[in-house]
Amino acid sequence: MPDKKITIAPSLLASDFSNLGSAVDLIRQSGADWVHMDVMDGRFVPPITFGEKVVSDIRKETELPLDVHLMIEHPEMKIADFVEAGADWVTVHSEATVHLHRVLSSIRQAGAKAGVSIVPSTPVESLFPVLGDLDMVLIMSVNPGYGGQRFIPFCAEKVKVLSCYREENGLDFRISVDGGVNPETAAVLRQAGADVLVAGSAFFNAESPAAMVDRLRGVGGGEASGS
Repeated sequence: MPDKKITIAPSLLASDFSNLGSAVDLIRQSGADWVHMDVMDGRFVPPITFGEKVVSDIRKETELPLDVHLMIEHPEMKIADFVEAGADWVTVHSEATVHLHRVLSSIRQAGAKAGVSIVPSTPVESLFPVLGDLDMVLIMSVNPGYGGQRFIPFCAEKVKVLSCYREENGLDFRISVDGGVNPETAAVLRQAGADVLVAGSAFFNAESPAAMVDRLRGVGGGEASGS
């Protein structure tokens, strides 16, 4: 089973793209665990963010694990590029590819940890056939594409279902949640069984990002602002 310590993965989507190096350094200084990178293609989701060149450049700036979330159509065409660029974790959307099992296998074969994500409208039960062949499930708790959205409450139930299935079947994948994560929703998600919390606005808008990391983990740590 995953370690009990909650992994905090600040999302660069909420940072200033003109100064990504400083954003990564802030993540390191805060005591957070991973750097979450949302790759958007303007097709699977409306916005366009960045590609493997940015991942490669960030890889040179930090030893923290790079958690690369591919919100793109036909992700199987880009997996090798992102792993070569330095991604430690590569997560694809189940809705974006037909042969999900094959794609997950290819991520592992390329040398990265394999993850799958689902949007709020996708039933979590649809992932049951592949849960033994991946390293992480990313539950989107907002409709993907834009930062700063409000948490969709029914997504917490998906985390509970996954956590129970994992325990009942002796599996060891991580459960990650992205979207509207702040200290209040983090408490609900930790109780539901989440292991990884992706936070964008709550982290980068906080007066003290380090204190925010502690609050998201549920270990106190002073005052911090953000949502």
